[in-house]
Amino acid sequence: MKKKMAIMMAVVLVITTILSGCSSAKEEEKVELTILAAASLTDVCDELKAEYEAEHENVTLTFSYGGSGALQAQIEEGAPADIFISAATKQMDALKEEGLMDDESIEELLENKVVLIVPKDSTAQIASFTDLATSVVSMVGLGEPGSVPVGQYSEEILTSLDILDQVKAKANYGSDVRTVLSWVEESAVDCGIVYATDAYTSDKVKIVCEAPEGSCARVIYPMGIVKASEKKDAAAQFLEFLKSSEAAEKLRCCDGRLFSSVDITESCCGGHSHNFFPWPDVGLAGAKDEKGKSCCGWPFVASYGITSHGGWFFSPHGAG
Repeated sequence: MKKKMAIMMAVVLVITTILSGCSSAKEEEKVELTILAAASLTDVCDELKAEYEAEHENVTLTFSYGGSGALQAQIEEGAPADIFISAATKQMDALKEEGLMDDESIEELLENKVVLIVPKDSTAQIASFTDLATSVVSMVGLGEPGSVPVGQYSEEILTSLDILDQVKAKANYGSDVRTVLSWVEESAVDCGIVYATDAYTSDKVKIVCEAPEGSCARVIYPMGIVKASEKKDAAAQFLEFLKSSEAAEKLRCCDGRLFSSVDITESCCGGHSHNFFPWPDVGLAGAKDEKGKSCCGWPFVASYGITSHGGWFFSPHGAG
């Protein structure tokens, strides 16, 4: 009897040890990733956070949004960060040159477009970027060119049009693109220059036009792992998620509008082509699928064109 009791106690002890070990392992798997991301990614990243955390219960994603230059400075100053997603290659390249990024982890994730916007109820006769230099505009919202990529792109555009000095005299500079968007929403400025995706998050503004072709560099969003991160495996797993078709659907059609992404070859709304009529009534373009359901507002893609039957085709960045 004593022998049987001893064996039973030994078995119970082994099981308890195993269960305890499993519990400890689960605790060890819990990780919090700090992600510094461009302000223009706020909406879509909030959606991705909820989806990723639901699928990975031991992972917590903590996003910090801001101007890419300001986020770059935080990394340079040693602020805790595991992943950096910039709205331009300039900031990422600088960190890479300083040895602050894991070089092999850096990849291009998205491409955006730069657009001119006005308040939804605006009656100002603003039809193009060149109008910014005329008396029609008394104040324009721009991103701070020293630290905000959209501000840098804006200066490129205005320089190419030879109107930078005139526009500077009436410019109000914001710390990030969302600040500029809010000024236009509130009619605090006559117009503003933002990313197309930011414009589409608001029903209080309307797009006037896209930046003239070739007037600025392509708006590429690179992502990478911060070299000082102690959670590189978990960070790499999240970056892989961002490249997946699951995440790309959110990135590509955030809020029902196209937001181009890597590794996606089909067009929005299930791979069907659509007819677009850009800038109707100086407003937002629209598209419908074959069921008549509203789909994408405007093709924010690496390349796009007209199909043989008059619809748009999309070739997102990285897909050729």
